[in-house]
Amino acid sequence: MSGPDPRREVEQELLAWMAEDRFTPDRERFERLALALFRIQFERCEPYRRFCLGRGRTPENVAASEEIPAVPTGAFKEVPLRGFAPEATVRTFRTSGTTRGRPGELHLDTTALYDASLCPSFRRFLLPDLLPGERIPIRVLAPSEDEAPHSSLSYMFARAIETFGECGSGFDLRGGALDLGGLEAAVEEAQRVSRPILLCGTAFAFVHLVDALAARGRGLPLPPGSRLMETGGYKGRSRTLAPEALRRELAASLDVPEERIVNQYGMTELASQFHDSVLRFPGSPRRKLGPPWARVLARDPNSGKLLPPGEVGVLEIIDLANTGSVLAVETADLGRVYPGEPFGGFEVLGREAGAEERGCSLAAELMLGGRVQR
Repeated sequence: MSGPDPRREVEQELLAWMAEDRFTPDRERFERLALALFRIQFERCEPYRRFCLGRGRTPENVAASEEIPAVPTGAFKEVPLRGFAPEATVRTFRTSGTTRGRPGELHLDTTALYDASLCPSFRRFLLPDLLPGERIPIRVLAPSEDEAPHSSLSYMFARAIETFGECGSGFDLRGGALDLGGLEAAVEEAQRVSRPILLCGTAFAFVHLVDALAARGRGLPLPPGSRLMETGGYKGRSRTLAPEALRRELAASLDVPEERIVNQYGMTELASQFHDSVLRFPGSPRRKLGPPWARVLARDPNSGKLLPPGEVGVLEIIDLANTGSVLAVETADLGRVYPGEPFGGFEVLGREAGAEERGCSLAAELMLGGRVQR
């Protein structure tokens, strides 16, 4: 008779943590679960084990979460990083916008951790003023889950609507085109009943919205108390704007104060997301904050050395919600982590030139049996 499954035991503890009302760091619990999950993934994910051995890291000599080898995002294009049988897969999320080879993929044999991580972060950073059980109309400038079944973003928005959306919620990007008429009708109804809304979407979809409104010579004022969430990049699908310029144009076109416009930082390869602090902590500096079961680090891009707070380096994320894949992911983004908030509080400064290509190359070498010390 087989004993308890260590991964399921970790997941049960994580699900209980995610269900707690407290949303504060617990370093001891994080470290214990991170090391337990690293051991499980080292044992069950063959490409990741090769990667770790190539770095000279094993569960026996890794004593802290920051020592867990982080896989570059480019590696998710090279091999399936999963610690379960392929036939157990229930969801595969794919990266979008790539022009070089196949997309990166995140394989899941359960969505329970993904959903449980999403909801408390979404409520805390986007809907902090909602009462328990209260809902809000959510409009989304992205394809629906049915139209984009492999999009983690569409999946996330669908779960958010299910959990927090009231009547009048829906998607306003169909067949790759903005349904401006449908969005206008929803906003007009919200204005009629004086009901704030949450308008979410990708950065390039918001640029298309701003341009469409400008072409008509008018804006689309949202009801007082509304808020925006924008995420993702442009990938050549619209004109490109710096974050500050995008906020200014959105504020002017939609009559929403800039301090009610929240950027979300997330990626297909992760199960948890991060959000600007401005709604949760009005008047605070605009920083990215995340859940206590995820930790953000900055490393020197050449040496891999862990950098102290405030220094600019490549961002690395340890996400305990990534139970079936790999918990430590090296992004292709440069940023800095702020002091006093080791489990959040960071700034994204832009992409590291050539990082994704190096990630693909490194993954191919190590995961196929090479050995590179760092």
